[in-house]
Amino acid sequence: MRSLIYVILLLIATGCGYSGSRHAQGLEEAQTLLVDNPVKAFERLNAYDVAEFEDSATMARWALLYSEALAANHLTAPSDTIINIAIDYYIRHNELESFDKAVRIKEQLGKNSNASNELASALYIQKEKEFMLYKEKAKRKQFAAIAFMTILVAAGIIVWQRQRLKLKDARTEALMAEASALKEGIMLRQSECSHLKGRLSASLSNRFSMIDELCGTYYESQGTKTEKKAIADKVKSQIEALKSDQGIFTEMEKCHEDLLRKFREALPDLKPEEYRLAVYLASGLSNRTIALLIGESINVAYKRKSRLKARISESAADSREQFMSIF
Repeated sequence: MRSLIYVILLLIATGCGYSGSRHAQGLEEAQTLLVDNPVKAFERLNAYDVAEFEDSATMARWALLYSEALAANHLTAPSDTIINIAIDYYIRHNELESFDKAVRIKEQLGKNSNASNELASALYIQKEKEFMLYKEKAKRKQFAAIAFMTILVAAGIIVWQRQRLKLKDARTEALMAEASALKEGIMLRQSECSHLKGRLSASLSNRFSMIDELCGTYYESQGTKTEKKAIADKVKSQIEALKSDQGIFTEMEKCHEDLLRKFREALPDLKPEEYRLAVYLASGLSNRTIALLIGESINVAYKRKSRLKARISESAADSREQFMSIF
């Protein structure tokens, strides 16, 4: 569409330029004739169909030469219409030399008021009519130019809006694709976390159900001391096995990987036993279970939790509230 508009504008400019140069050459010849043969120059200027002129500059030059030819041939102008064309144009365009010349010719035509020529008057009136046709044509061209520019601007706005919509659609599609990929990633992580939680829960459930069963048996049994000791030893061995099972601890870490990574970054000088306590807390283990896993009494477990909580409270980490949620 842009190429078509450029071609139209180029054709219009070329046509106007050709027409203007053709008339300019003829007017130049008429001006030369004014010196040697004013009669022939007047005939040449009368031969023009003024309505065919394409621009006001050509019209003004013709009006000046035509009036000058009238004065050179000592003819009377029925009115000031034609010379005023030149005067109005040159004063608007600040061409003072041509303006002064037009004013002098108008004064000279006024001095020829006693001379009359019916043919010259008839030709003058004909040129006035042609000038009126030129003005009407110029108005139509002006309206056509305004309409064309309006259409051109509207077309430009439409093209611009379409480009904006295309860019907006492209950005929307990119954002949708990014959101879709992010959603898939979140769902995948949630699935992995749920799987790890399930495995951890099942593993801990199995281990601690056995411990609960053995502990219940231990306290409820009416057997001999040897039997009670055997049960107690079995419970202890299960707890020790659970404490030393690095696989279960690793699964606990993976389930809370993001939180624990931020935790280590916020407290880089964290001791191993403090980090292990944080993992147990993040996994939701009870105080009694934590006491068993760290091999301390429940009071010691409480004290360690309090110290860790105090360290987190004193830190300036952005995720402090998230860290405090594990307690």
